[in-house]
Amino acid sequence: MKHNPQPTNVGLLDLLQFRWPITALASISNRIAGIVLFMAIGLALYVLDASLASEESFAEIIKILASVPGKMASWVILTALAYHFFAGIKHLILDSGREHSFAMGSFAAKSVFVITAILSSLAGYWVL
Repeated sequence: MKHNPQPTNVGLLDLLQFRWPITALASISNRIAGIVLFMAIGLALYVLDASLASEESFAEIIKILASVPGKMASWVILTALAYHFFAGIKHLILDSGREHSFAMGSFAAKSVFVITAILSSLAGYWVL
């Protein structure tokens, strides 16, 4: 008689084992981009306040933005803005109700990823 031991993680979901559909990845990415943009608003307000405080603080902000971390932050924010913008347009188009199918949603999600990759590359070239 063969003994088949029960796995120790019965009932636990391993999220890395799922094959996420492209539409789910697009939805999750849109939420992440929104969170990044929400945090960027606070950062932008701080930078604006600091840049208007004095000439020295303005020069310090310019120095920070010209550094590698500053450029990377600018690139991340621009990429999040592009993704969130085009994902929003995708939602407006799909919510118009003309053709609402998984195939159309999948095509739209792939299109948003491709457009964002192109714009992210251009932003990287421009910022870095």
